[in-house]
Amino acid sequence: METNKKDKIYKIIMLIFITAIITFMITSVGMHNYFVNMDISKDSEDITRKLEKVKQKLEEYYIGDIDKEKLQESAIKGYVSGLEDEYTEYLTKYEYEDLIMGVTGDYVGIGVYMYQNNDGNIVVLMPIEDSPAEEAGLKSGDIIVSINGESCLEMDINVASSKIKGKEKTTVDLEILRGTETIDMTIERRTVEIKDSNSKVLEGNIGYIDLSTFDEKCSNNIKKYLEDFEGEGIKSVIIDLRNNTGGVVTEAIDFAELFIEKGNVIMRSYNKAGKETVITSDSKRTFDMKVVILVNEYSASSTEIVTAALKDNNVATIVGTTTYGKGVMQEIIPMFEGKGALKVTIEEFKTPNGDKINEVGITPDIEVENNPETKEDEQLQKAIETLK
Repeated sequence: METNKKDKIYKIIMLIFITAIITFMITSVGMHNYFVNMDISKDSEDITRKLEKVKQKLEEYYIGDIDKEKLQESAIKGYVSGLEDEYTEYLTKYEYEDLIMGVTGDYVGIGVYMYQNNDGNIVVLMPIEDSPAEEAGLKSGDIIVSINGESCLEMDINVASSKIKGKEKTTVDLEILRGTETIDMTIERRTVEIKDSNSKVLEGNIGYIDLSTFDEKCSNNIKKYLEDFEGEGIKSVIIDLRNNTGGVVTEAIDFAELFIEKGNVIMRSYNKAGKETVITSDSKRTFDMKVVILVNEYSASSTEIVTAALKDNNVATIVGTTTYGKGVMQEIIPMFEGKGALKVTIEEFKTPNGDKINEVGITPDIEVENNPETKEDEQLQKAIETLK
């Protein structure tokens, strides 16, 4: 009987103890959330208060017109730039649209690359091959004076780009200044395909593929070129990734899988918490060829994923100069109902062997620099020599 009484007392004490612990945990979590939310709320209030003071002073003293939307976008851009991460940024609506266009590889417009010079002029860098702009006769160096009668002088280049784009089969009127000559052009908009790659056969029965960007279709294009080479009995290929600054990471992985055995490591990535994710090849090696990859100091990001994967798996020889060293990945997060987006660095990636790429780059197996004083492509010649 005494034993039962002791057991009963013991159970009561344990129940009180457990209840106390649970109460403490709930209270701790609640207090933590309260203070975190209070800190976030305080931060938001501080930012709002400071911006409101600046806004009041501008409205009180500034003599020009105030574009409130532009001020808001600039404020967000400035806030994000405070991270001092060159790859994390806030994208305006126009910048976001241009980014999507670059990823998908096509858009509706006239097909022209432009830039804004120091005088505020919109200048044609070059028309895209087989585009309406090329067919209309636009040339590098042409200054776009007006778009549909609206002056372009000091117009933001993103705004100019959006005005030139439009629905398929509609037209845009451009006034062009070429030297001292003024030219009026009416150009019909249509879907413009940006070619990410091309191929040819070099002397000595060597296949050559030039890939300029890792857009959504590139791995399929590369596979098609390689199948064509196989059909012609070609067993050696040069893949030129010089000046390729990257693109879609999944396309780089699909590219690497064409040459890497199933189960072998393609890349390693690490998130904010330091958790490692190992990406391996999911498919059987498709092509058994001698491969040389050409790279230079402008080969970056997805290009470095492919370069490292083929190098560490001993399926390609790397020729050229040390790559750029962009070993971090970004995610695009649409904001404000698609009127902007946040491009934010979320992971660092390393080679299959675990070597660091970011701010280091990948050293080629054979280092060769092109001599700017000659017209020869010494790097390409070394790649051909390596395969022979």
